[in-house]
Amino acid sequence: MQKQSVLILCTGNSARSQMAEGLLRDMAGDRFDVESAGTVKSFVRPQAIAAMAEIGVDISGHRSKCLDEFIETPFDYVITVCDNANESCPIFPGPAKRLHWPFEDPAAAVGSDEEILAVFRRVRDEIRSRLERFIESGS
Repeated sequence: MQKQSVLILCTGNSARSQMAEGLLRDMAGDRFDVESAGTVKSFVRPQAIAAMAEIGVDISGHRSKCLDEFIETPFDYVITVCDNANESCPIFPGPAKRLHWPFEDPAAAVGSDEEILAVFRRVRDEIRSRLERFIESGS
């Protein structure tokens, strides 16, 4: 069985899309080839790396990628995880099915380090729950 290709898009490719990429690869890497990108290039947030490490998923080697790297690549699914990426997402070649899953931006969280990390954990768990449904249903 050929793997389906998935691109997960966000604004800065620093938190939500990075966590979603790591989670989908960990949960169903045998069924999906997954990439993530942002409408602008940024950096992978240390809180995203920490929140993922807590559940045994290592994204410390990930890098922030710009959407331009994938604009000519056909995908089976293009999933936007923030409203900004959804609004500015271009048309991709091939059969790409567009899905929009808006999640709160944990990078915008304020408070103590522990309070901010708690937001990353919550968003991570929301993404994981949505990905479980995606894997089970095929979309």
